Amino acid sequence: MPKQKTHKGVKKRFRATASGKVKHRQSGTSHLAARMDQKRKRKLRGTTTLAQQFAEKMKEALHGNSY
Repeated sequence: MPKQKTHKGVKKRFRATASGKVKHRQSGTSHLAARMDQKRKRKLRGTTTLAQQFAEKMKEALHGNSY
C-alpha cells in the first residue's frame, strides 16, 4: 500500500507547534479592509490556534510534515 500524501493546501496554511496545537493565520485581511475599523484589523493580525476537533483533522492531513 502506498504512503499517504501530505495535503499541500493544508501544509501551506497550517503549522503544528511542539505541544501539538495547530496554528493558522486569521482570514479576512486580504482586501476590503478600508471599511473595517482599526480594532477589527488589529484583532485579525497574527496567528491563532485551531479548535481541538479541527486540529486533529489538520494533523491527519499533514502526516508529520510541518512539525
